[in-house]
Amino acid sequence: MQFSNKVFSQNVLCLAAGLMLAGCQLGQAGLAEQASQLEINASHYTEIQLAGQQYQLATTPSQLQVFAGTAQLATVTGNFSRLALQPVNEQTLLLAAMDADSNSLYLWRLSPLASEPLQLVHQQLISSRVVDDLCFYQSSENQQLSLFLLGGRGGADQLLLQQQQQWLAEPLVIRELNVPYDSTACTTDPVTGALYIAEADRAIWRYQAEPEADEGRSLVQVNAPFGQLQGEVKALQLLADGSLLVLEEQPGRVLHLSDSGQLLTTLPVPVLAEASGLAVNIQADSATLFVSSEDAGPVQQLLLTLPAAPARNSRARNSRAPIAQVMPTLQTEAASQRGDVIDDPAMWHHPSQPELSLILATDKRAGLDVYNMQGQRLQQLSVGRLNNVDVRYNLPWQGLPHDIAVASLRDDNSLQLFAIARDGVLHNAGKVATAMTEIYGLCLYHSETSGQHYVFVNDKSGLIEQYQLSSDGRRWQGELVRSLQVPGQPEGCVADDKRGILFVGEEDQAIWRFAAEADAAAMGEAILQVDGERLVDDIEGLALAEHSGSSYLVVSSQGNDSYLIYDAAPPYAERLRFRVTTNPKLQIDGASETDGLELTTRSLGPGFEQGALIVQDGRNRMPEQGQNLKLVPWQSLLQQLK
Repeated sequence: MQFSNKVFSQNVLCLAAGLMLAGCQLGQAGLAEQASQLEINASHYTEIQLAGQQYQLATTPSQLQVFAGTAQLATVTGNFSRLALQPVNEQTLLLAAMDADSNSLYLWRLSPLASEPLQLVHQQLISSRVVDDLCFYQSSENQQLSLFLLGGRGGADQLLLQQQQQWLAEPLVIRELNVPYDSTACTTDPVTGALYIAEADRAIWRYQAEPEADEGRSLVQVNAPFGQLQGEVKALQLLADGSLLVLEEQPGRVLHLSDSGQLLTTLPVPVLAEASGLAVNIQADSATLFVSSEDAGPVQQLLLTLPAAPARNSRARNSRAPIAQVMPTLQTEAASQRGDVIDDPAMWHHPSQPELSLILATDKRAGLDVYNMQGQRLQQLSVGRLNNVDVRYNLPWQGLPHDIAVASLRDDNSLQLFAIARDGVLHNAGKVATAMTEIYGLCLYHSETSGQHYVFVNDKSGLIEQYQLSSDGRRWQGELVRSLQVPGQPEGCVADDKRGILFVGEEDQAIWRFAAEADAAAMGEAILQVDGERLVDDIEGLALAEHSGSSYLVVSSQGNDSYLIYDAAPPYAERLRFRVTTNPKLQIDGASETDGLELTTRSLGPGFEQGALIVQDGRNRMPEQGQNLKLVPWQSLLQQLK
């Protein structure tokens, strides 16, 4: 997302005072610097250590070379203007480079002790954009290795290379980013999950590097007079403490920025007329910088003595700890409109043929969508702005057996009723009025004690109302029988028909438990609290599952794009925390920013013989398009639970 001039100016003014103050304190930074010239000409130069040995990589306008001291290990012909390195293990690293003449991406495995020290593993013409820079991102949390290709005309691609220790046969574009038109350099921070992008001589921005993350950005540094940038930024490098090194082209200058963007010091590069390449070699208390130019002039070496810096925030490191991953094997058609459209799914089971079951989903702008088990849209019922939906069975309508779906209708704060015929066709079956002013979440309950059907519907005020549904054989009616209350705004809810329990998610605070029978006490109990780390607000979709005598409560933790499975009985122990990740083989993206979800342990036909988890995907990618639903076989989650 590109900001308007007004938004950009507001960001600049917010940062200006702090950044200008930091510039006044440069003399107190305490960083000594020394500059020298290496006896090597290169457009890019770096030194690396593998298996305890030192190696050198250098490019010129005609070739890439790998050295071990004076011994040449490998040479590749090409005009490789940009390089990126990613350690694989102690003896191997992955090397990525762009050939500026052909705009082709090259990936090599560099293993100096192997019989073939530099092995080409992939070569690909990039047709989506002219690439100005590239940078790796290692996600320990989601167990993915990806590569950003930064274009200079307002776009970037994120290519997936490895997932859960498995290398892909071909890189897969998993995300397309809108970045500034004159983007020139990038780097990533695996500890915080940040992607830094330089906008020529104007600004440095911080994005989120995770492929399913929000596309928002924050300002790190700006140009003078509001900030410290003076020339076009040609390269970015991250130091171990999370601070940034920034290379300006003309006059050549290196800026050292804190992780908050404050300027710590500057180092001139006086010998080079135009600086373009920057590499860093970190020692215990210093950093060696290698600065090069596109015309392959003499490489400049700068030594920085780094001040003592605190260790990276342990909470930040722990927050990137690996999370269990499951892959979707089916997705529904995308919503025709972009933006926040699809909200909540529900499942209707065909009485005799599981493969003919249907997926229902609310459209917050139009009505109800109905999909088959191939993800194809079969029906669109344009009844208004629906929020949540649920399904129960066997309630006669129009003199014939039907099943029922009920949704919360925000247009007039009513309960919208749908009759589901035995052949799976849905019909508008009327409405039930409520006294609510901001109707929101909804779920159904079928009492095994009384045989009655009920609707639990909530309002943003925290009010929860219970309506009894009845049929005279021709039409359905609803009657208010009980009211409940939670302190804050609720939405997601699910009822346990077998045990007579209602679970309600108070979005910012907790999950509540109530007795579900109409004549039960109205007092509820908060059983699970938002903790900001594992269960992160908003609490959205809730679902229940039974397996081998155990009952599970599944929750959408929207604030960190994850899901949790708890025991559905005291003490409500957490059993699994997981994410829905990319399925490279089927080219289905993961799920994030999930609102509603549904879970069934009944067969849905081939591929879902033991049921499925259905989640709303708030950011539908591969390609970027309207929201949809992702389906994960329940068997995949059972394997994780075991």
